[in-house]
Amino acid sequence: MIPTQGRHARRPGWPLVLGGCVVVLLLVVGIMMYAGRSTESDDSAMTVVPTEPAPTLDPPPPTDGWPRWGVTHTQFSAAEEGHQAELAARHLLSRVPMLQNQHIMGWGAENPEPVQGRYDFRSLDRRLKFMSSAKGLPVITLCCAPDWMKGGKEGKTDWAKNTLAPYPDFFDEYAKLAVTVAKRYPTVKHFMVWNEFKGFWNNGSNSWDAAAYTQLYNTVYDALKAVDKDIQIGGPYIPIDSDQAETNASELRGEWGIVDQRTLDAIDYWMKHKRGADFIVIDGASGTRDAGIVPDEFTALKKFSAVTNWLRQKSGDLPVWWAEWYVAPETADWTEERRTAVQAVAMMEFASSGVHTALYWDPQRREGADCPGCLWRPGEGGELPMAGLLSGFTRWFHGGVTLEPVTSSDPRVRVLAQAKQMVVVNTASTEVTAQVDGKSFRLAPYEIKWEDRGR
Repeated sequence: MIPTQGRHARRPGWPLVLGGCVVVLLLVVGIMMYAGRSTESDDSAMTVVPTEPAPTLDPPPPTDGWPRWGVTHTQFSAAEEGHQAELAARHLLSRVPMLQNQHIMGWGAENPEPVQGRYDFRSLDRRLKFMSSAKGLPVITLCCAPDWMKGGKEGKTDWAKNTLAPYPDFFDEYAKLAVTVAKRYPTVKHFMVWNEFKGFWNNGSNSWDAAAYTQLYNTVYDALKAVDKDIQIGGPYIPIDSDQAETNASELRGEWGIVDQRTLDAIDYWMKHKRGADFIVIDGASGTRDAGIVPDEFTALKKFSAVTNWLRQKSGDLPVWWAEWYVAPETADWTEERRTAVQAVAMMEFASSGVHTALYWDPQRREGADCPGCLWRPGEGGELPMAGLLSGFTRWFHGGVTLEPVTSSDPRVRVLAQAKQMVVVNTASTEVTAQVDGKSFRLAPYEIKWEDRGR
């Protein structure tokens, strides 16, 4: 999320000094220092710049069906990394147009409405303009809420409280903000409501407050549909957590773990009480909360297929969106080859189970930082392996493509195929030779190979 910047203690007042020239000098210095202080350390409302004209955004490019794959821009992205990095990242994302998602507050975007009815869309404009220049099909996540909607002061942004939900009395105001965003960016036709049920956990009942979230969702849903009936809206964007232990156990389980029943209850409540939905949104990791990845990093990926199939069945086959998906703990000391192989097999699980959309949470970092799983080198824009993987899957395994059954002579080699192309992944830490689709493949440890099927 956007870090709180320029947070300084209030400077002590200047002592009164007699003498005309000295007094004038000190007054000037004092005024200049006051003007240069961070507004976030002041108790008064910040000065909000007048609303600037909305940017002119190119319409999304035509594609051969729904792209299925995409990326979420997070705290550090090419729009702020400098000209060279921006050009390189734009090329990586635009060579095969894919979905690009941005939150309205946090994760690279400043507070859009720091004072009620007064907007500051400069950072959000910058992100949307970059997405448009990179030929993205734009998606907006309606999260998070200005401080004054959740007990804070107007004009102040406490980023430590960005995960708080707006108070119910301000749900209508949040819907107005969503409408303002939708009208400002008319090329955006897909909106996800909120993020991971942030602020909707009830400590008293030790469960999710699905009723409160659904009230927010319905309020936003009605408001956006009134703007444009073609706008597509989805929820509940709740994390699908799993454990190895039987605590809060549900029927949704496998060798990868057991999904928390409280999460399924929240989804069920939303499905029964939502005003409507064009797709269902969830997110989650392949690993468990209490035992890490079980039984191994590749078998654990079956969770993605199991959850997707469950959601399609329970929702009446609503399109399933994975807003975030994770395959490794943050402490995983994996080579980039191993990490990318696991990500590739995860995407195979999404495609084979009929996931409509899977958005990759891009973990970009500051310039010069090590960046496992990133799409480009921070500050430079040089391509990293995950960028090629996203482009390949977007080109060959977009929504609506017909998959063809192709097997491997060695179960350690995974394969996903359509009529014209297939992708083969060695899940072993050793070299493997396998027969796939009538051809012999000799694959290095964790190697990914794309193969033209000539049809």
